[in-house]
Amino acid sequence: MKIQGSVALVTGSAQRIGRAVALALAKRGVHLVIHYNRSAKEARETADRCQRYGVRVLSVRADLTKGRDVSRLFREILRSFRRLDILVNNAAIFPKTPFLKCKESEWDRVLDTNLKAVFLCAQEAGRIMRKRGRGKIINLADWAGIRPYPDYLPYCVSKGGVMTLTKALALELAPNIQVACIAPGPILLPPRYTQKEAKKIKGKVPLKRIGSPEDIVQTVVFLLEGTDFITGSTVFVDGGELIA
Repeated sequence: MKIQGSVALVTGSAQRIGRAVALALAKRGVHLVIHYNRSAKEARETADRCQRYGVRVLSVRADLTKGRDVSRLFREILRSFRRLDILVNNAAIFPKTPFLKCKESEWDRVLDTNLKAVFLCAQEAGRIMRKRGRGKIINLADWAGIRPYPDYLPYCVSKGGVMTLTKALALELAPNIQVACIAPGPILLPPRYTQKEAKKIKGKVPLKRIGSPEDIVQTVVFLLEGTDFITGSTVFVDGGELIA
């Protein structure tokens, strides 16, 4: 797929990995929809940086757990661009939720943000892409969706769901729309992690280092530009953590 001149929505693109992906696509001539929920300042900064590459940029605030917000987001995309070629479902939360203390509301918040929102966005994007007869959807999961770890049960379940959703979407949207999934390992650790915790995590990774957002960016670019013969698959970018 030639992505120069195409239109992409990257959810949660105000900061961290989402921002890195948005900037990389802008650099390659892709017009961007910057989505955010609470990070308005960071979204403006990301949009400004993307515009320096000479592409059109639309910033939209939306709560992706609410169907009406998702519908409004895609209406704004169509009003501004009249098309959508690429969807990168990146937005997610990562709260610590010890199993026996996890409340129903916490479960709902994580599953709604990390899984339901991916479904809603893919559904809206799928309708647009199917009419155009082309498109690509990339979902961000986590290696913990395959091998869960303690104290993050809703998160791990949600990411496992994203992998399964990817397979189902690939079947539903074939043959003209490809859907793939990226499952990062330790890339950007949450700010709350201590140096001791970071060192412990690094020691468990076969490659003995923490990955960078660029590792995810290059995988996104490969799935978009490098091949049109991958769909329904999950690419693990984890330094070998899954096999350790």
